[in-house]
Amino acid sequence: MATEDKDKPRHDQWAKKAESKEERKVKARKEGDRSVWFGLGMFGLVGWSVAVPTVVGALLGYWLDEKYPGARSWTLMGIVIGVLIGCLNAWRWMNKEGGKR
Repeated sequence: MATEDKDKPRHDQWAKKAESKEERKVKARKEGDRSVWFGLGMFGLVGWSVAVPTVVGALLGYWLDEKYPGARSWTLMGIVIGVLIGCLNAWRWMNKEGGKR
């Protein structure tokens, strides 16, 4: 009896380790292959999601500066608004991807 009581904590630790490893394997199979290339692709996608709205904002601001000249720089405002929209877009996308894990 005394030997069985001593082995029980050791058995519980082993069972927890085995369960943890099995959960990791199942999770890895569900997610598929997330290699270095996946990380680089995500990095590039986040970059584009910020760059495109920034360029569009700059072009729209430049057009407004040409059409309606004034004391304010529409180009600068377009760049700032484009960066803000791009960052919000990237943040939203990263939160969505992070929730899959």
